[in-house]
Amino acid sequence: MKIVIVSSSDLHGGAARAAYRLHKSLLNEKIDSSLVVQKKLTDDFTVIGPSSRYKAVFEGLRPAMDHIIMKVVKAKTLFSSSYLPFSSIIDKVNTLNPDIVHLHWVAGGTIRIEDLEKINAPIIWSCHDMWAFTGGCHYDDNCQGYEVECGNCKILESSKDQDISRKVFNRKKKIYSNLDNLSVVCSSKWLTTCAQNSTLFKNQEIDTLPNCINTKLFRPIDKNIARDMFGIPKDKKVILFGAMNSLTDKRKGSLELFESLNLLNMENTVFVIAGSSKTKADLNLKYPTYFIPPLFDDVALSLMYNVGDVMIVPSLQENLANSIVESMSCGIPVVAFNIGGNKDIIEHKQDGYLVKEFSSSDMALGIEWILNNKEYDKVSLGAREKVLSTFEESIVANKYIDLYQKKLEKLK
Repeated sequence: MKIVIVSSSDLHGGAARAAYRLHKSLLNEKIDSSLVVQKKLTDDFTVIGPSSRYKAVFEGLRPAMDHIIMKVVKAKTLFSSSYLPFSSIIDKVNTLNPDIVHLHWVAGGTIRIEDLEKINAPIIWSCHDMWAFTGGCHYDDNCQGYEVECGNCKILESSKDQDISRKVFNRKKKIYSNLDNLSVVCSSKWLTTCAQNSTLFKNQEIDTLPNCINTKLFRPIDKNIARDMFGIPKDKKVILFGAMNSLTDKRKGSLELFESLNLLNMENTVFVIAGSSKTKADLNLKYPTYFIPPLFDDVALSLMYNVGDVMIVPSLQENLANSIVESMSCGIPVVAFNIGGNKDIIEHKQDGYLVKEFSSSDMALGIEWILNNKEYDKVSLGAREKVLSTFEESIVANKYIDLYQKKLEKLK
Protein backbone atom coordinates (compact mmCIF):
# COMPACT_ATOMS: atom_id res chain seq x y z
CA MET A 1 0.00 0.00 0.00
CA LYS A 2 1.50 3.29 -1.15
CA ILE A 3 0.24 6.52 0.40
CA VAL A 4 1.07 10.05 -0.73
CA ILE A 5 0.20 12.77 1.75
CA VAL A 6 -0.16 16.32 0.40
CA SER A 7 0.26 19.39 2.59
CA SER A 8 1.19 23.04 2.18
CA SER A 9 4.25 22.45 4.37
CA ASP A 10 5.85 19.89 6.62
CA LEU A 11 6.24 22.18 9.63
CA HIS A 12 4.70 25.61 9.10
CA GLY A 13 1.40 25.66 10.98
CA GLY A 14 -0.61 23.22 13.07
CA ALA A 15 -2.18 21.38 10.12
CA ALA A 16 1.22 20.95 8.49
CA ARG A 17 2.64 19.49 11.69
CA ALA A 18 -0.32 17.12 11.93
CA ALA A 19 0.30 15.91 8.36
CA TYR A 20 4.02 15.43 9.00
CA ARG A 21 3.40 13.55 12.25
CA LEU A 22 0.96 11.20 10.53
CA HIS A 23 3.46 10.63 7.72
CA LYS A 24 6.23 9.73 10.18
CA SER A 25 3.93 7.48 12.19
CA LEU A 26 2.88 5.62 9.01
CA LEU A 27 6.53 5.03 8.20
CA ASN A 28 7.01 3.67 11.71
CA GLU A 29 4.20 1.21 10.96
CA LYS A 30 6.04 0.09 7.78
CA ILE A 31 3.64 1.83 5.39
CA ASP A 32 5.13 3.23 2.16
CA SER A 33 4.35 6.90 2.73
CA SER A 34 5.60 10.05 1.02
CA LEU A 35 4.80 13.65 1.96
CA VAL A 36 4.57 16.15 -0.91
CA VAL A 37 4.72 19.80 0.17
CA GLN A 38 4.81 23.25 -1.34
CA LYS A 39 7.22 24.54 1.30
CA LYS A 40 9.78 22.15 2.77
CA LEU A 41 11.39 23.13 6.07
CA THR A 42 12.87 19.82 7.23
CA ASP A 43 15.81 17.94 5.70
CA ASP A 44 13.77 14.73 5.75
CA PHE A 45 14.36 12.81 2.49
CA THR A 46 10.86 11.28 2.71
CA VAL A 47 9.41 14.78 2.29
CA ILE A 48 9.24 15.91 -1.33
CA GLY A 49 9.45 19.66 -1.85
CA PRO A 50 10.32 21.94 -4.77
CA SER A 51 12.98 20.34 -6.99
CA SER A 52 15.12 23.47 -7.49
CA ARG A 53 15.87 26.78 -5.81
CA TYR A 54 13.96 28.58 -8.56
CA LYS A 55 10.89 26.43 -8.00
CA ALA A 56 11.23 26.87 -4.23
CA VAL A 57 11.12 30.65 -4.71
CA PHE A 58 8.14 30.40 -7.04
CA GLU A 59 6.22 28.06 -4.72
CA GLY A 60 7.14 30.30 -1.79
CA LEU A 61 5.44 33.23 -3.51
CA ARG A 62 2.15 31.40 -3.97
CA PRO A 63 0.90 31.83 -0.36
CA ALA A 64 1.82 35.52 -0.56
CA MET A 65 -0.13 35.93 -3.80
CA ASP A 66 -3.12 34.13 -2.30
CA HIS A 67 -2.83 36.42 0.73
CA ILE A 68 -2.97 39.46 -1.57
CA ILE A 69 -6.32 38.23 -2.88
CA MET A 70 -7.50 37.99 0.73
CA LYS A 71 -6.43 41.60 1.31
CA VAL A 72 -8.16 42.78 -1.86
CA VAL A 73 -11.48 41.29 -0.79
CA LYS A 74 -10.89 42.66 2.74
CA ALA A 75 -11.39 39.38 4.58
CA LYS A 76 -11.43 39.91 8.34
CA THR A 77 -9.95 36.48 8.99
CA LEU A 78 -8.19 33.78 6.95
CA PHE A 79 -9.81 33.33 3.53
CA SER A 80 -8.42 31.27 0.62
CA SER A 81 -9.77 31.53 -2.91
CA SER A 82 -7.68 28.72 -4.44
CA TYR A 83 -7.50 30.50 -7.80
CA LEU A 84 -3.76 30.30 -8.50
CA PRO A 85 -2.85 27.96 -11.41
CA PHE A 86 0.44 26.27 -12.35
CA SER A 87 1.13 24.33 -9.17
CA SER A 88 3.56 21.46 -9.68
CA ILE A 89 2.14 19.48 -6.75
CA ILE A 90 -0.28 17.30 -8.72
CA ASP A 91 2.31 16.25 -11.30
CA LYS A 92 4.60 15.12 -8.46
CA VAL A 93 1.78 13.19 -6.84
CA ASN A 94 0.83 11.36 -10.04
CA THR A 95 4.47 10.54 -10.80
CA LEU A 96 4.66 8.67 -7.48
CA ASN A 97 1.73 6.47 -8.61
CA PRO A 98 0.12 6.09 -5.17
CA ASP A 99 -2.72 3.80 -4.15
CA ILE A 100 -4.27 6.66 -2.17
CA VAL A 101 -3.68 10.41 -2.12
CA HIS A 102 -4.26 11.85 1.34
CA LEU A 103 -4.85 15.60 1.24
CA HIS A 104 -4.39 17.75 4.34
CA TRP A 105 -4.20 21.58 4.42
CA VAL A 106 -3.93 22.49 0.71
CA ALA A 107 -5.28 26.06 0.72
CA GLY A 108 -3.22 29.26 0.68
CA GLY A 109 -2.09 28.80 -2.92
CA THR A 110 -0.99 25.15 -2.55
CA ILE A 111 -3.24 23.83 -5.29
CA ARG A 112 -6.16 25.07 -7.37
CA ILE A 113 -9.52 23.45 -6.64
CA GLU A 114 -9.76 22.44 -10.30
CA ASP A 115 -6.49 20.49 -9.91
CA LEU A 116 -8.27 17.86 -7.79
CA GLU A 117 -9.75 16.36 -10.97
CA LYS A 118 -6.22 15.67 -12.23
CA ILE A 119 -5.31 13.33 -9.37
CA ASN A 120 -5.05 9.76 -10.69
CA ALA A 121 -5.87 7.96 -7.44
CA PRO A 122 -8.60 7.77 -4.81
CA ILE A 123 -8.58 10.82 -2.52
CA ILE A 124 -8.94 11.02 1.24
CA TRP A 125 -9.13 14.60 2.48
CA SER A 126 -8.36 15.37 6.13
CA CYS A 127 -10.08 18.63 7.08
CA HIS A 128 -8.21 20.67 9.68
CA ASP A 129 -10.69 23.53 9.47
CA MET A 130 -13.87 24.40 7.55
CA TRP A 131 -12.29 25.56 4.29
CA ALA A 132 -12.96 22.44 2.19
CA PHE A 133 -16.73 22.96 2.43
CA THR A 134 -17.04 26.77 2.56
CA GLY A 135 -16.76 29.51 -0.03
CA GLY A 136 -13.27 30.39 1.15
CA CYS A 137 -13.27 31.05 4.90
CA HIS A 138 -11.37 28.69 7.17
CA TYR A 139 -13.64 29.41 10.12
CA ASP A 140 -17.05 30.87 9.43
CA ASP A 141 -17.58 32.97 12.59
CA ASN A 142 -20.81 30.98 13.11
CA CYS A 143 -22.25 32.19 9.81
CA GLN A 144 -23.31 28.70 8.62
CA GLY A 145 -23.82 29.95 5.08
CA TYR A 146 -22.07 26.80 3.84
CA GLU A 147 -25.15 24.82 4.88
CA VAL A 148 -27.05 26.36 1.97
CA GLU A 149 -24.95 28.42 -0.42
CA CYS A 150 -22.24 30.95 0.38
CA GLY A 151 -22.64 34.59 -0.58
CA ASN A 152 -23.27 37.74 1.45
CA CYS A 153 -20.10 36.56 3.19
CA LYS A 154 -19.80 37.52 6.84
CA ILE A 155 -16.01 37.10 6.74
CA LEU A 156 -15.79 39.47 3.75
CA GLU A 157 -18.41 41.80 5.27
CA SER A 158 -20.15 41.49 1.92
CA SER A 159 -23.76 42.34 1.12
CA LYS A 160 -23.64 40.80 -2.37
CA ASP A 161 -25.08 37.39 -3.25
CA GLN A 162 -22.58 36.92 -6.07
CA ASP A 163 -19.46 37.78 -4.13
CA ILE A 164 -16.20 35.84 -4.30
CA SER A 165 -17.39 33.41 -1.64
CA ARG A 166 -20.30 32.36 -3.88
CA LYS A 167 -17.95 31.95 -6.84
CA VAL A 168 -15.48 29.81 -4.86
CA PHE A 169 -18.39 27.79 -3.44
CA ASN A 170 -19.76 27.10 -6.94
CA ARG A 171 -16.32 26.09 -8.22
CA LYS A 172 -16.01 23.56 -5.40
CA LYS A 173 -19.54 22.29 -6.02
CA LYS A 174 -18.77 21.65 -9.68
CA ILE A 175 -15.43 19.94 -9.05
CA TYR A 176 -16.61 17.78 -6.15
CA SER A 177 -19.48 16.46 -8.26
CA ASN A 178 -16.90 15.08 -10.69
CA LEU A 179 -14.80 13.29 -8.04
CA ASP A 180 -15.92 9.67 -7.86
CA ASN A 181 -13.44 8.51 -5.21
CA LEU A 182 -13.39 11.30 -2.62
CA SER A 183 -13.65 10.49 1.09
CA VAL A 184 -13.49 13.02 3.92
CA VAL A 185 -11.92 12.81 7.36
CA CYS A 186 -12.52 15.34 10.14
CA SER A 187 -10.40 15.38 13.28
CA SER A 188 -13.21 16.36 15.66
CA LYS A 189 -16.86 15.41 16.11
CA TRP A 190 -17.79 19.08 15.80
CA LEU A 191 -16.13 19.48 12.39
CA THR A 192 -17.67 16.19 11.24
CA THR A 193 -21.13 17.54 12.10
CA CYS A 194 -20.38 20.78 10.24
CA ALA A 195 -19.23 18.84 7.17
CA GLN A 196 -22.27 16.56 7.25
CA ASN A 197 -24.54 19.63 7.39
CA SER A 198 -22.77 21.34 4.49
CA THR A 199 -24.11 21.45 0.95
CA LEU A 200 -20.75 20.43 -0.50
CA PHE A 201 -20.07 17.37 1.66
CA LYS A 202 -23.54 16.19 2.67
CA ASN A 203 -23.31 13.25 0.24
CA GLN A 204 -19.70 12.37 1.05
CA GLU A 205 -18.44 9.56 3.23
CA ILE A 206 -17.08 11.23 6.41
CA ASP A 207 -14.99 9.65 9.16
CA THR A 208 -13.79 11.17 12.42
CA LEU A 209 -10.14 10.50 13.28
CA PRO A 210 -7.90 12.65 15.50
CA ASN A 211 -4.43 13.97 14.83
CA CYS A 212 -1.55 12.02 16.36
CA ILE A 213 1.34 13.01 18.58
CA ASN A 214 4.69 11.54 19.61
CA THR A 215 4.16 11.13 23.36
CA LYS A 216 7.84 10.28 23.86
CA LEU A 217 8.77 13.77 22.70
CA PHE A 218 5.84 15.57 24.28
CA ARG A 219 6.17 14.40 27.87
CA PRO A 220 6.54 15.87 31.35
CA ILE A 221 9.96 17.46 31.92
CA ASP A 222 11.33 19.03 35.10
CA LYS A 223 9.75 22.50 35.22
CA ASN A 224 12.89 24.04 36.71
CA ILE A 225 14.92 22.90 33.70
CA ALA A 226 12.30 24.17 31.23
CA ARG A 227 11.93 27.53 32.96
CA ASP A 228 15.67 27.98 33.21
CA MET A 229 15.93 27.49 29.44
CA PHE A 230 13.41 30.28 28.75
CA GLY A 231 14.21 32.61 31.64
CA ILE A 232 10.90 32.09 33.44
CA PRO A 233 10.85 32.40 37.28
CA LYS A 234 11.04 29.01 38.98
CA ASP A 235 9.23 30.06 42.16
CA LYS A 236 6.03 31.33 40.51
CA LYS A 237 2.86 29.77 39.16
CA VAL A 238 2.88 30.10 35.39
CA ILE A 239 -0.15 30.74 33.17
CA LEU A 240 0.78 29.84 29.57
CA PHE A 241 -0.87 31.06 26.39
CA GLY A 242 0.28 30.55 22.83
CA ALA A 243 -0.85 30.14 19.25
CA MET A 244 0.06 31.31 15.76
CA ASN A 245 -0.95 34.99 15.43
CA SER A 246 -2.21 34.80 19.01
CA LEU A 247 -2.26 38.58 19.51
CA THR A 248 -3.55 39.59 16.06
CA ASP A 249 -6.21 36.98 15.19
CA LYS A 250 -9.41 37.72 17.14
CA ARG A 251 -10.49 34.08 16.76
CA LYS A 252 -7.62 33.09 19.05
CA GLY A 253 -9.46 34.77 21.94
CA SER A 254 -6.70 36.91 23.43
CA LEU A 255 -9.15 39.67 24.39
CA GLU A 256 -11.32 37.23 26.36
CA LEU A 257 -8.23 35.78 28.01
CA PHE A 258 -6.85 39.19 29.01
CA GLU A 259 -10.22 40.07 30.54
CA SER A 260 -10.12 36.87 32.59
CA LEU A 261 -6.57 37.54 33.77
CA ASN A 262 -7.60 40.93 35.11
CA LEU A 263 -10.42 39.23 37.04
CA LEU A 264 -7.98 36.85 38.73
CA ASN A 265 -6.61 37.38 42.20
CA MET A 266 -3.59 35.10 42.26
CA GLU A 267 -0.36 35.71 44.12
CA ASN A 268 3.10 34.63 42.96
CA THR A 269 1.84 34.22 39.40
CA VAL A 270 3.27 35.20 36.03
CA PHE A 271 1.87 35.11 32.50
CA VAL A 272 3.79 33.68 29.52
CA ILE A 273 2.87 34.34 25.88
CA ALA A 274 4.46 31.70 23.64
CA GLY A 275 4.84 32.00 19.89
CA SER A 276 5.22 35.76 19.95
CA SER A 277 8.11 38.17 20.45
CA LYS A 278 7.66 41.02 22.88
CA THR A 279 5.19 43.57 21.60
CA LYS A 280 5.47 47.36 21.79
CA ALA A 281 1.80 47.57 22.72
CA ASP A 282 0.91 47.85 26.39
CA LEU A 283 -1.21 44.80 27.13
CA ASN A 284 -2.31 46.37 30.43
CA LEU A 285 -2.13 43.10 32.37
CA LYS A 286 -1.87 42.88 36.15
CA TYR A 287 0.66 40.01 36.03
CA PRO A 288 4.32 40.13 35.00
CA THR A 289 4.41 38.99 31.38
CA TYR A 290 7.12 37.01 29.59
CA PHE A 291 7.41 36.21 25.90
CA ILE A 292 8.74 33.11 24.12
CA PRO A 293 9.37 33.69 20.38
CA PRO A 294 8.03 31.25 17.76
CA LEU A 295 9.52 27.75 17.96
CA PHE A 296 9.73 25.30 15.08
CA ASP A 297 10.79 21.94 16.43
CA ASP A 298 9.01 19.50 18.72
CA VAL A 299 11.80 19.28 21.30
CA ALA A 300 11.71 23.04 21.88
CA LEU A 301 7.91 23.02 21.90
CA SER A 302 7.86 20.28 24.54
CA LEU A 303 10.22 22.32 26.72
CA MET A 304 8.01 25.36 26.21
CA TYR A 305 4.84 23.62 27.40
CA ASN A 306 6.66 22.39 30.49
CA VAL A 307 7.25 25.94 31.77
CA GLY A 308 3.53 26.18 32.49
CA ASP A 309 1.28 25.08 35.33
CA VAL A 310 -1.80 25.68 33.20
CA MET A 311 -2.28 26.25 29.46
CA ILE A 312 -5.02 28.57 28.20
CA VAL A 313 -6.50 27.99 24.73
CA PRO A 314 -9.26 30.64 24.45
CA SER A 315 -10.09 30.21 20.74
CA LEU A 316 -13.62 31.30 19.81
CA GLN A 317 -13.87 28.61 17.11
CA GLU A 318 -11.60 25.56 17.13
CA ASN A 319 -11.39 22.18 15.48
CA LEU A 320 -8.85 20.02 17.32
CA ALA A 321 -6.07 22.27 18.58
CA ASN A 322 -2.57 20.78 18.52
CA SER A 323 -1.73 23.10 21.41
CA ILE A 324 -4.27 21.38 23.67
CA VAL A 325 -3.07 17.86 22.83
CA GLU A 326 0.60 18.86 23.08
CA SER A 327 0.11 20.58 26.41
CA MET A 328 -1.85 17.68 27.91
CA SER A 329 0.74 15.22 26.63
CA CYS A 330 3.26 17.15 28.72
CA GLY A 331 0.98 16.84 31.75
CA ILE A 332 -0.10 20.50 31.65
CA PRO A 333 -3.89 20.85 32.16
CA VAL A 334 -5.74 23.11 29.73
CA VAL A 335 -8.48 25.71 30.18
CA ALA A 336 -10.54 26.24 27.00
CA PHE A 337 -14.04 27.23 25.94
CA ASN A 338 -16.57 24.41 25.70
CA ILE A 339 -16.78 24.71 21.91
CA GLY A 340 -15.83 22.82 18.76
CA GLY A 341 -13.42 19.94 19.18
CA ASN A 342 -12.25 21.01 22.65
CA LYS A 343 -14.77 18.68 24.28
CA ASP A 344 -13.26 15.76 22.31
CA ILE A 345 -10.02 16.26 24.25
CA ILE A 346 -10.82 17.80 27.63
CA GLU A 347 -13.02 16.16 30.22
CA HIS A 348 -14.32 18.92 32.48
CA LYS A 349 -12.71 18.98 35.93
CA GLN A 350 -11.06 15.64 35.25
CA ASP A 351 -8.08 16.51 33.07
CA GLY A 352 -8.77 20.19 32.42
CA TYR A 353 -11.51 22.82 32.51
CA LEU A 354 -14.15 23.57 29.86
CA VAL A 355 -15.30 27.19 30.12
CA LYS A 356 -18.86 28.39 29.53
CA GLU A 357 -18.93 29.86 26.04
CA PHE A 358 -17.03 33.13 25.88
CA SER A 359 -17.31 33.82 29.62
CA SER A 360 -14.18 35.58 30.86
CA SER A 361 -15.37 35.22 34.44
CA ASP A 362 -15.71 31.45 34.10
CA MET A 363 -12.31 31.32 32.45
CA ALA A 364 -10.86 33.04 35.51
CA LEU A 365 -12.58 30.44 37.69
CA GLY A 366 -11.10 27.68 35.54
CA ILE A 367 -7.59 29.04 35.90
CA GLU A 368 -8.02 29.31 39.67
CA TRP A 369 -9.51 25.81 39.84
CA ILE A 370 -6.40 24.30 38.26
CA LEU A 371 -3.74 26.44 39.93
CA ASN A 372 -5.22 26.08 43.42
CA ASN A 373 -6.31 22.45 43.05
CA LYS A 374 -5.11 20.26 45.93
CA GLU A 375 -5.23 17.32 43.51
CA TYR A 376 -3.26 19.09 40.77
CA ASP A 377 -1.00 16.07 40.25
CA LYS A 378 -4.07 13.89 39.63
CA VAL A 379 -5.44 16.36 37.05
CA SER A 380 -2.01 16.55 35.40
CA LEU A 381 -1.73 12.77 35.21
CA GLY A 382 -5.26 12.56 33.80
CA ALA A 383 -4.30 14.96 31.01
CA ARG A 384 -1.28 12.86 30.11
CA GLU A 385 -3.24 9.60 30.21
CA LYS A 386 -5.97 11.03 27.95
CA VAL A 387 -3.41 11.69 25.24
CA LEU A 388 -1.69 8.32 25.68
CA SER A 389 -5.00 6.48 25.23
CA THR A 390 -6.44 8.54 22.37
CA PHE A 391 -3.84 10.51 20.42
CA GLU A 392 -0.63 8.45 20.67
CA GLU A 393 0.87 8.12 17.19
CA SER A 394 0.76 4.34 16.76
CA ILE A 395 -2.91 4.22 17.82
CA VAL A 396 -3.95 6.91 15.35
CA ALA A 397 -1.71 5.61 12.55
CA ASN A 398 -3.31 2.18 12.71
CA LYS A 399 -6.77 3.73 12.54
CA TYR A 400 -5.72 5.49 9.34
CA ILE A 401 -4.25 2.28 7.97
CA ASP A 402 -7.61 0.59 8.57
CA LEU A 403 -9.31 3.46 6.75
CA TYR A 404 -6.94 3.16 3.78
CA GLN A 405 -7.55 -0.59 3.57
CA LYS A 406 -11.33 -0.15 3.67
CA LYS A 407 -11.08 2.47 0.95
CA LEU A 408 -9.08 0.14 -1.30
CA GLU A 409 -11.38 -2.82 -0.58
CA LYS A 410 -14.36 -0.83 -1.81
CA LEU A 411 -12.61 -0.17 -5.10
CA LYS A 412 -12.00 -3.84 -5.88
